[in-house]
Formats: sequence, C-alpha cells, structure tokens
Amino acid sequence: MLRVAVVGSGPSGCYTAQSLVRLDSEVCVDVLDRLPCPYGLVRYGVAPDHEKIKSLQNQLRAVLEHDRVRFLGGVRIGPDGVSVARLRRLYHAVVYCVGAATDRRLGIPGEDLPGSWSATQFVSWYSAHPDAADAGFLRDARSAVVIGLGNVAVDVTRMLARGPAELTPTDMPQGALAALGASRVAEIHMVGRRGPSQARFTTKELRELGTLPDTDVVVDPAELALDPGYTDPSALPAPQRRNVEVLRDWAESSPTGAPHRIHLRFFLRPAELLAGQGRVRAARFERTAPDGHGGVTGTGRHEVVEGQLVLRSVGYRGVPLEDLPFDPATGTVPNLCGRVLREGAASPGEYVAGWIKRGPTGVIGTNRPCAKETATSLLEDAPALALRAVPDDSVPLLHAEGVHPIEWEGWRSIERAEADLGAALGRGVVKLPDWQSLLKAAAGRAPY
Repeated sequence: MLRVAVVGSGPSGCYTAQSLVRLDSEVCVDVLDRLPCPYGLVRYGVAPDHEKIKSLQNQLRAVLEHDRVRFLGGVRIGPDGVSVARLRRLYHAVVYCVGAATDRRLGIPGEDLPGSWSATQFVSWYSAHPDAADAGFLRDARSAVVIGLGNVAVDVTRMLARGPAELTPTDMPQGALAALGASRVAEIHMVGRRGPSQARFTTKELRELGTLPDTDVVVDPAELALDPGYTDPSALPAPQRRNVEVLRDWAESSPTGAPHRIHLRFFLRPAELLAGQGRVRAARFERTAPDGHGGVTGTGRHEVVEGQLVLRSVGYRGVPLEDLPFDPATGTVPNLCGRVLREGAASPGEYVAGWIKRGPTGVIGTNRPCAKETATSLLEDAPALALRAVPDDSVPLLHAEGVHPIEWEGWRSIERAEADLGAALGRGVVKLPDWQSLLKAAAGRAPY
C-alpha cells in the first residue's frame, strides 16, 4: 500500500484524497487537519444562510468515510506540532492543501485602528471558528464600510443586514446570533476601487442583496455611468453583463425608506481610515477613473464615508509553512503540476493542491481539477515513492510523541453535541464556538 498524508480537510484536501483512492486501489490516505472538525472553508467560510453550498459537506463526508481514507483532526504541522520532516518519514508522500490562511492588506494609514477588521476575522466569528474571538465587532457601530466587491464582501454585507428571524434557523453560534440580532448598524457601504463591470461578485450573490427583508439597495446611476462597460455592456462576458443588468434595475428604482440601506459604491480607492475617540470613525477614499486598459487611475478627488466598523475584503494570501519553499510574490509554494519544487527541482514525495498551489482563485469546484492534477502527478511518481519503508499506521507513533489525533468518531461526537446544543436552544444544529467545548465534545464529554 502507498501511504499518503493530505494536510488540510477542506475541499482541495478532500478532492485530492478522493482522486487518489479513485485512481489507484493501492493507496491509503490520512487527511490531517489542525482543527478537530473537517471541511475547512465549507464549514468555516461559507455564510451560514447559504445552506445549499454548505450541503457540500455531505460530498466531503463521503470522501472522509471511504474505507481507505481516514480523518485525523487536531494535528498541527510545524514548529508546535509534527514537523514537515517527521511527516515525510511517516508517509510515502505528503500533499499540502493548506489554502491561503491570511488576508491581503490595504497598506493605508489607520488600517489597524480599533473597529477595522479583515472580513475573514468577521466571518470566522459568525462561523464559530475556534480561533476567532468575540471582539465586539458591532459595539457602538451604526454605519459599516465593507471594502471590496467580491463574494466575501457580499456575504458580510448580507450578514450585517439580516435580522435574527432569518439567522436563527442557521447553525450560527449563539453569541454571534445575539450580537447580530442586537446590532444597530443601519447603513452599510460596500465600496470598490473599480467599476461595476469589473466587480468579482457573482450575479447570484449580488441578487440576494435585493431579497433581504427591510433593506433598500441604493446605487448611484452617475457613478455606474463612469464605467464604459456599464454604458455599453454588449461586449462584456455574460456574468459581468448580468451583474450590470441587476445594478441597472436598482439604479432605476427609488428607496422605500427601509430600516437597513446597502449602498453599492464604485470607483473609490481606500486612502486612509480616520480615527475618532480612539477607534475608526470613517474611511477616506480617492475617486478613481477608468484608465482605458482595464484598470483605474486616481483623480486626486476624495470622499469620506462614515463607518464605526470597517471590514476589509480585498483577497486572501498564502502563508509559509515551516520547511517548505514559498514564493512571497504569489503567496504559493513553487510547484510543477503539484510537485513541490526545491531550487527548481521536484522534491520527491512533496506535493501541493488548492490555493497554496495556484493562489486564491476560482470557486469550490475549481479545486476538483486542481486536486486531480496533483493526484495524477503523485501516482506517476508512486513506483519510486513506494521503495521507501514507512510505518503501517502513523497514529500509534504520533501517540507516543504526545500527539493525539481526533479520529472520525470524535468528529461524530462533536456533531452530536452541536445537535444537542441546538435542541436545548430551540434551534437546529448550533456550532460549538471554542477549542475547549470542541475538545470536550470530541472526547464524549458534555461541552458545557
């Protein structure tokens, strides 16, 4: 048997494991994750009101329940856990599917003021990621500024506008539900530096903003008209043309005076976050204009948008993993068809898939062909990899070294505890939000 470790149990990790066991009946895969829970961003990044997308967990579950795939949660890779070198000795091959674990920064004054957060921090909080903290995101906030025009920006904007009636049926942790239900944020400004024809949100996500109860979507037609692609959308690809059509409908309608207002703003580049009483109070933007080459240029004119909460959603970025090569320019591990490159040459037994391989691009389904390419490369190398002796089972050796993986039954115990918590609260499944309660539940003990 060829024994492979896949590091990361999100879509790219699960699809890699799936490809390996489908393509070769002589492969066994351990899927390792530092969290006690599988599924990566499907569990901790997909908005709680997106039940259809979250149902992808059922597909990933089927992979992890395959008889030649094993989930090992709570295993850290790096200086404070199992080293990369040790992992290589335990398996014939290792595939790193660790995603892009941090956010790109704006690089502007005031970015680190209290009240200014990355969108990922906000998403992690309302998704019950155990590393997240209740940082009082909404405290004293009546207006919010979301910087970015992608699907994550749309998600956090939608969460800010939703009421408790729509969020209670979700698996959102109770603390986040209570805070969002008590929120006084009435004005939400979603702002991008480019025009409507260049926005990265999908039409489905965009349209959802128009279906929110008690919410007006406000768009300035004069701002939209700055974009040549808006004025004449005939040459745009179909997805962008559909976005323009949705925005045109909103621009031509009048606000109803609803208690929540979402302002979609374009051609505004963040220049500075402004402070007041020790925290962020507003964002200053420079007006931009199309440069004729698909980009924008500054005009020197500025505008201030009030916001006691600023969420920065301008993309993800990979981070280095101890003892793996890393390209800081792209935020990826150098590779050729998934084979890790060290000093330009393929490193035997080391592979990557997902965002750490190609950068934070595409949707969940994009990980399938990416994972298959890496799995194919690994299996082409399998005859040479199999010559090296490795243990039949890594778990007893990890136990001897003080590492105690949470196996599938431990995860099932967490699921049962979350169902019990939801029932006690009169809700459906409710996520456990912290390490202590997750580890207790994994061990079969009451988390609270």
